Amino acid sequence: MPKAPPPLLTLEPLIEAVQDGIVQAGWALSGFQKTTSHQFEGQWQGESSRSAYLFFHREEMPDFVSIDVFLDETSKGLQGNIALVVEGPALATLPPMGEFLSRLAQASRESLPKGYRTPLTVRLRMDGPEEDPSDADSEIRLKLRIPSNALDAGAAAVSALASSTVAAFERAIEHSAFVPLLIDGE
Repeated sequence: MPKAPPPLLTLEPLIEAVQDGIVQAGWALSGFQKTTSHQFEGQWQGESSRSAYLFFHREEMPDFVSIDVFLDETSKGLQGNIALVVEGPALATLPPMGEFLSRLAQASRESLPKGYRTPLTVRLRMDGPEEDPSDADSEIRLKLRIPSNALDAGAAAVSALASSTVAAFERAIEHSAFVPLLIDGE
């Protein structure tokens, strides 16, 4: 009987597994940052955390579309998420927010793999209080949280999940909820 692959227990093998999966899906690493935090107060006093941020782009995609990854190692174990990030158009060009969130939820539901936590976020950003709110920039994030059972299954499972997640993000970009964002963002 074949031996089960070892689980991922530390940050570095997790970084490699996620990066391998996303690169295999055709995206290039465009940025990487690793941090270690030791000084916490309150309920986290005495804890430490090591985190990694990875950023990916793809030549065939517009500059305002990227993949961002956050990975974290704490005393409670590993966790992380993979996110599709779309720098969207100004608030004035978006549909009413309730309708817009419903469209994004539909794109997520129809594109992302089932059985995973897949939060979505819309952020609005103004350059300062004097800016017209209708000119606020939007940012849309579809995420997939890496489940502990994938970490337990080892590097190959995490790489496969990262690749399939990126393929799902590419399907989401082609969804009717995203097409206007890509046109308006050009």
